Amino acid sequence: MLDATPQDQTEALLEVNNIEVIYNHVILVLKGVSLQVPKGGITALLGGNGAGKTTTLKAVSNLLKSERGEVTKGNIVYRGERVQDMSPADLVRKGVIQVMEGRHCFEHLTVEDNLLTGAYTRTDGRAEIARDLEMVYNYFPRLKERRKSQAGYTSGGEQQMVAMGRALMSRPETILLDEPSMGLAPQLVEQIFEIVKAVNEGEGVTFLLAEQNTNVALRYAHYGYIMESGRIVMDGPAAALRENPDVKEFYLGMSDEGRKSFRDVRSYRRRKRWLA
Repeated sequence: MLDATPQDQTEALLEVNNIEVIYNHVILVLKGVSLQVPKGGITALLGGNGAGKTTTLKAVSNLLKSERGEVTKGNIVYRGERVQDMSPADLVRKGVIQVMEGRHCFEHLTVEDNLLTGAYTRTDGRAEIARDLEMVYNYFPRLKERRKSQAGYTSGGEQQMVAMGRALMSRPETILLDEPSMGLAPQLVEQIFEIVKAVNEGEGVTFLLAEQNTNVALRYAHYGYIMESGRIVMDGPAAALRENPDVKEFYLGMSDEGRKSFRDVRSYRRRKRWLA
């Protein structure tokens, strides 16, 4: 590990403590995963496909049961309270919102109606909801242009914006953002991450984001955790991870000799160094 006491300078809003997750009572997916998410920060959960990133987010948001999964060991604490036995709706009321991988818009509704579904549980009146809708449009001006369009006919980037804007309409304290770059062109990926940064700084929203695009994520996150095969294998401040030789070689495609192909990497050397 790069830092034995991660993020101990700030208040830990979310703590995941040594959890194990099993699917169908037999398949062990997460193996002793621990992480902290500080209030007001952007924390990245990094790793390849199948590393356990999405499962970790669903463990936090309590969406595992719908997939026959459960946390069988450890605990998850939000604002000092154990939350893994709460319903997803209770967590939403606490301000924890997950933006699912693959965007999941209501395709038959307009962009604006999709956004307004995020305010469904609010009780603070139409004026406040209208104010927040304008706030969302300020962060996503493209959505204002397309607000009357049917969401199913918008682009992948626009649907990702809809999903994020819908989450913001619930006035979240923490957003769990799963693979925001998936299927998007590079320029759109940069745009999405710039919006994440702007929302974090402008609205004080805390982010835990799962992402395969390590290069982009580490440029915007404050702290990062790297997962492999259901375990955290490395963590540290994002700036330190970007300069770490193993991360540069095996996730950013760089080495002391310059850029190299991933297929030239021998993964057993990486694991040997990390686990030594």
